[in-house]
Amino acid sequence: MDWETLYCPNRSCRYYGVPFYEGVLVKNGSSHGQKQALCRACSRSVSVRDGTAYWDLNAEAAIFETAIRALAEGNSLRSTARIVQIDKDTACEWLHRAAQHGRLVMRYLWRALPVTACQLDELWSFVHTKERHLEAAKLFCTSYGDAWVWIAFAPLWRLVLAFVVGKRTQASANLLLERVAHVTTADIPFFTSDQLAEYRTALLHVYGQWHQPVRQGNRGRFPACRRVPPPELLYAQVVKQRERGEVVAVTTKVVFGDVDAIAARLGMLPTSTTVNTSFVERENLTLRQHKRRLTRKTNGFSKELTWLEKQLWLSLAYYHLVLPHESLRQHLSSPEPTRGSGSERRWRPTTPAMAAGMTDHVWTTTELLSYRVPASFLDMLHTTEHLFPSLDVAYQGS
Repeated sequence: MDWETLYCPNRSCRYYGVPFYEGVLVKNGSSHGQKQALCRACSRSVSVRDGTAYWDLNAEAAIFETAIRALAEGNSLRSTARIVQIDKDTACEWLHRAAQHGRLVMRYLWRALPVTACQLDELWSFVHTKERHLEAAKLFCTSYGDAWVWIAFAPLWRLVLAFVVGKRTQASANLLLERVAHVTTADIPFFTSDQLAEYRTALLHVYGQWHQPVRQGNRGRFPACRRVPPPELLYAQVVKQRERGEVVAVTTKVVFGDVDAIAARLGMLPTSTTVNTSFVERENLTLRQHKRRLTRKTNGFSKELTWLEKQLWLSLAYYHLVLPHESLRQHLSSPEPTRGSGSERRWRPTTPAMAAGMTDHVWTTTELLSYRVPASFLDMLHTTEHLFPSLDVAYQGS
């Protein structure tokens, strides 16, 4: 556990949120086997696990970390429980604990990202029962049936900028683009997607400007204001023509922006010089291969919508910070020796978070679970509740 980022959690203390060595915290032995500190300002004891996923954990840290790695790699709850020999309900509680923490870490690190290109796509799954098998009474339950994972992807860093779990509705598309705008800088990325109409409306909802059309004639009311795309908003679609379920031709369509401006932007991108969605579609394949809940034919599907979202928060935190990406590895100018008699290391492993400049090294699972978010950020979470609603705790299904 990191002592340097530990702070007094007492909001009424004048040293609230001040890091360990900058405040008046001192190491003060241990309680129930866990090291703790003492705040000399308010006389409050603070566990070194405070603010981490290990807080109030009644299990060995090694077993907990093994279970979290298994869940992050896509194992089901019951198989994970069998691997580490715990109860299934305990695995549910640990998934909730790790997902909450991973979500918090991602929300803290995903800020002011200078994204130049963003690909949009949606991934189909289902919760509890497939849509066509739902009974009439269950059709009114919004958490059952089809569940779409909306994804915004930065190809340069292989980074998932934002995702939304919900129905295939305009509200979900709007929320996805609102989250993208929240984590990126003021510069609008170049967007590409398929022909789903909701993306066009969502882009206007987030980046559009209000425009008052000119009234025709001198009588009558003025036309209603409408949102129009700003000049810097560039958006193109990939048009796929299908015959008997197979793609026979692929073309592109410019929706927002000038053709020459889009061509110039494509010429500056190091990833691709054509309008495509191949990177986000490859990410969808990675999600399906590594997430048991997203496998097309499986009995490990989610029984409640909130568990699907929790699994994604944990898996994506693990994918971005812990798991090196093969296509992002960097060639070393001089090979480095390895342990034993193995061959020299010629490549530096790189994670998507490293490529985006969020960190300078590959994290361990322990580092991810013990990362402590500053108090100043926690105090501002209420301002973004409309973008990130709380994850409901539900144990009646998985």
